[in-house]
Formats: sequence, structure tokens, C-alpha cells
Amino acid sequence: MALVATEPGVRAAVEGIRRPTDGCPPHDMRAVETFSAARPEATGTSPVRQLSRLLFGHGGERDRIHGTWRRLISHPTFRHRPGRSAAEQEALAYTWLRLVNDTVDGAESLAADPDLLASLHEWAAIVDGGGSLCTVAGIHYNLFLGSILDHDPDARRDLSEFTAMRRIGTFLCTELDHGNDSFNIETTAELDRDSGGFVLHTPHAGAQKFMPNTSTTGGPKTAVVAARLLVDGQDQGVFLFLTPLSDEQGLLPGIQVRRLPRRPAAPVDHCLTSFHHVRLPREALLEADHGRLGHDGTLTSALGSRRKRFLRSIGRVTVGKLCMSGAAVGASRAALAIAVRYGQHRHVTGPKPGQRLALNVHRSHHSRLLTSLASAYAMTFLHRSVLSRWNHHTAEDRSEAERLVAIAKGWITWQARAILVECRERCGAQGLFAVNGLVGYAQYAEGTVTAEGDNLVIWSKAAAELLFSHQDDAVAATTPPACGELTDPHVLRALLARAQAIWQARARTALRRGPVNDPVARWNAASPAALRMVSVHAALQAADAFIDAVHRAAEPRARHLLRRLCTLFLLDQLGQHTGDLLAESHLTPDQVRQLPTVTDSVFADLAPHMTTLVDAFDLPGQFLDAIPIANGAGIDLADYADLADDAPVAGEHVQEIV
Repeated sequence: MALVATEPGVRAAVEGIRRPTDGCPPHDMRAVETFSAARPEATGTSPVRQLSRLLFGHGGERDRIHGTWRRLISHPTFRHRPGRSAAEQEALAYTWLRLVNDTVDGAESLAADPDLLASLHEWAAIVDGGGSLCTVAGIHYNLFLGSILDHDPDARRDLSEFTAMRRIGTFLCTELDHGNDSFNIETTAELDRDSGGFVLHTPHAGAQKFMPNTSTTGGPKTAVVAARLLVDGQDQGVFLFLTPLSDEQGLLPGIQVRRLPRRPAAPVDHCLTSFHHVRLPREALLEADHGRLGHDGTLTSALGSRRKRFLRSIGRVTVGKLCMSGAAVGASRAALAIAVRYGQHRHVTGPKPGQRLALNVHRSHHSRLLTSLASAYAMTFLHRSVLSRWNHHTAEDRSEAERLVAIAKGWITWQARAILVECRERCGAQGLFAVNGLVGYAQYAEGTVTAEGDNLVIWSKAAAELLFSHQDDAVAATTPPACGELTDPHVLRALLARAQAIWQARARTALRRGPVNDPVARWNAASPAALRMVSVHAALQAADAFIDAVHRAAEPRARHLLRRLCTLFLLDQLGQHTGDLLAESHLTPDQVRQLPTVTDSVFADLAPHMTTLVDAFDLPGQFLDAIPIANGAGIDLADYADLADDAPVAGEHVQEIV
């Protein structure tokens, strides 16, 4: 049996969630806002509208990429419901997945569109339980459907079972013994010359697939399985195989699935999966130019090494990294909007008798939120820039584009973790309640740090590649900039480039001095500086995207706010490098002493505009209205609990599909 959660009326509202074609609000979603229509200040040429256009684009393309998902999460089904069990949340994720499928204009189109896939994660990640939806959607559309579409697109398969959600797709690559070194997986698919098909097998416990969603929750499932192709006992490398796992009656013969403990915040039916001599037809093998198996068992490939063939087979993890970045920037912006709104209406005792002041008035409070806001804007602009770079990459610069995506994913998700912890702390004990969203964001963000490549591992690979690459910004001069220029983003950006050059030189020196016959020891000596180099390189890419946005800002007030916010971002990034820049004469002692004063002046300039900066995130009113601490005049937590006790629990409506 398979369990599918359903909510009365949810599917019926799908047509109203689709993008309007007549410019009018959908009749089934009268309360759903269109972009920038929620607040009076978001109209005309206001700073909010201009900032929002820079963050999300404008016109039909903005509505296509972001409006679809923004309207979707405005539906009541995505509001917090107390009392949901983890099992109910797991099942509900598949109801939401089907709702997504009914919302888009074709599942294959979604799978082929990195912008739309990443934006789905960007908006879904902010709702209660949205991490579960992000997980199953990323697997079904990107890793499963995307991998099939990327292999022999001209040799069309019938994908209607998957595009109509009669079967859910999943993706099995990593194993218990092989995570980040998945090139060494041990699951085998041996060619059976008599039938022309394959025998899929898990040779030992360490080769069990870890940890995709392979249970019967959500309905029948089919997997794309990474396995080592064996031809007459010879290892031909890792390829992908289309493998049915279950049907309406349960798991298929030879498939063993064991549930793993549930994760907090984003419960999904994660499992261990193994295969016991499962027979697959010849067409189960996914083929492309990087690897084709002839009828005589001869493998031909346009790529020279088995490792390159493997990386091309699992190429969809690059889009997966973009999705993880999207989820991280979305959650960060939502958390900041909640925290800023809370700080605006939360009042504390002032220095005068009877005086009450908003939390946001205090420098100790708003400086931390403003620094996080600067990072969130930088993260968003970097994410947009990297997405564009990936969408326009060529065969010649594919490796460079993949490296940039990996570096950005690591930097963005680590920045998100820091922002989400900060926002929770700034909301005090109120931030600990699940209904206020902040706790769930931080827990889900931990998954983005590891998913689609552990950050430290992918940064280590990027560090090794960048170590001897062309230096982006040679130190053109040792003369420090004039004192008055420390508020100029271009000057600060140049200083950050010099910091990158310093760490690159240190890493190169350490590598040369390492023991010649011990590559591990050599890398151990160089890796600390090399990883610092990657960190600065990522911040530098974000700074370039931020500065570009400043130049594109047409409305004067928006341009001023964005320039000051960009300045704050760069000052924050430079803070950890001032000693090195001083030692190399890129800064003078007087300038180092002035930096705190310069930073404080930026805080003072931006503090009155915090609400404007978060209003530009254009979060749906339905989302914000349902979060108690985001509403000063709204219901409090106790009132919310009283109301919620009478509300139906979304996961309690469960059907058995037999």
C-alpha cells in the first residue's frame, strides 16, 4: 500500500494558482497578491519597487519565474498547522508535489528550466514544511526527470507516468560507504548477454543506497540508479539505470527498502535501498555521447576517462546546487523580513521614565540585522549572476561554470546559516516557536550545506583548481586609496581583490614548501590558505554582482540605499583581512582606525530604511499575516494556539491507494 496525503479543496484551487493570462487576479485566489501590489509604497517609482525589480526582474519573465511560485505558497495549505506528525508531513510533501505539477505548464518544461527550478526552491523553502517539498521536488524534477532528459533527448521515452505523477521519480547515487567519493560506488549492473539486459545488485551492506526517498509514501516510485557497468566482468565505469521500485501493491521483487530516522524541519521518507539481482531491460541504461553500449557489448564514449563519464552522467547535481542556493537565499530573506518586522513593533523600556522604544532603534540590534541584510542582497545578486552564467555556458567553459556554481553554493548556504541563526536570536524566545518559522529555516539550511556536495569538499576541489589559475585581479599598485574613498564600493572591492591575491600567494608558497613525495601532507599545508582564497573569491563574485545591481538602479533613492548596503557588505567582508592589507601596505594605519567609524556611519544611514529593504523582498501578505511575530497588531501566540486547535490538521486526511 502507498500513502498519499490529501487536503480537501487543495487540488481544486490549482487553476486559480496558475499565472493569470488576462492581467486580473485569479477568481479562485482572490486574496492572492500579484507582485508588488500588496503595499501602497510598492507602486510607481518607489524605492521598494525599484529594489524589488533588481532582486526579481520585471515584466512577464519575472512573473513566469517567480510569480508562479509566489502565488502557489499564498494558498492556505502552506500555512503552519500544529500537531502534524512527521509521517503526516512526509505524506503532505507529495500532495504539495502534485500541486506543483498541476501548477506548471508541463513537468518536462520545469525539469529543463534551471531558473524555474531554482525559484521553486527559493519560494517553497520559506513556508512551514517547505524543506520537504524542496527535497522531493528537486529529486523528481531535477535529478530524476532532468537526468533522463539529458540522456539521448532524441531517443524519446514515454515519460507520461512521471509527468502526470502516477509515478514519483527518485535518484540513487550515494551509498553508505561512498558519499562525496561517489565515483567509487559499488552497486553493480552486469550485462546479461543472453537477454541483452542487466542485473542490478548490491554486493554488500556498505553499497546500500543512502538516503533517497524510496519508500511507498507518496505512491509508486521509479529510480534513476547510479551503478557500475560490468561487461564480461570488466568495469566500464558508473552509468545511470532506470529502475522501477514499487507499484500500487508495494515494493517490487528484489528491492529492499529500510527507513532511516526522520530529519527535523524537513521530514522526508529517507531510506536505505538495496537490490538483489534485479533484472532490468536493455533500455534501462541511460545513454548519451559520453557513453553508449553497443549490442555486441562494446562501449563507445566521447570522453576519455571513466571519471569524466561519471561526472557527465550525474551532471544534474550542478542544477541541484543552484536549487540549494535558491532555497538558502529565499529562507534568508524571509527570516530577515520576519526579524525586521518584529524589531519594528517590539518595544522595550527607554532611558527616560515611561519611554518605550522599538528594538530596531538600538544600534546593537539593527547593526546585526543590517549586516545580514547586506549579505542577503549580495547572496541574491550572486545567485542571479551564477544562474545566468550557467544558462549561457558553452562546452568550452562548462568546467569553469560548474566551479562557479559550486563556489557560490558553498558561500551562499554558509552565509544563510549565519543569517538564520542571527535572525532567530534577534527575536529572542519568540523565535523558538515553530509557528514563527525561524527555527525551521535554520534546521533546513543545514541540509543545504550538505546536499548536492558537501560545502567543504566542493570548496577544496575548487581551491585546488583556482590555486594556479590566472589571478583575477593582479595587485596593480601598492599605494593605498585616499581616506575619503573608503565609502566607495569600487575601492573596497579592489581591496578585497588584493586580499584574495594575498591568500592565493600564501597557498602557493605553502604547497611548494610541502614534502615532495607526500601529496596529502603538501595539500594539508596549503589547504587552509587555499580555502580562505576561495572564500574571498566567492565574496568578490558577490561584490561584482552587487555593484552591477547598483549601476542598474534607476530610482535615485533606491540607488543610494543599494550603494550604502553594498558598502556595508564590503566593509563587513574586509573586516577579517585588515591586518593582512595593512601588512602589505594596501591600507594605512589611519584607514584601519577609520573603518569602524565609516561602518557606523553606514549603519546610521541605513537604519531608518530597514522596512523598505525587507519590503522589497515582496513576500506574500498571506505568508506574513500567518506569522505572529511579524504582526504587531495581530494575534499573539496564545490566541494563535487557541485558533489552531480548532483548525483541521492537513495531514490527517490520508487515503490508501490500493
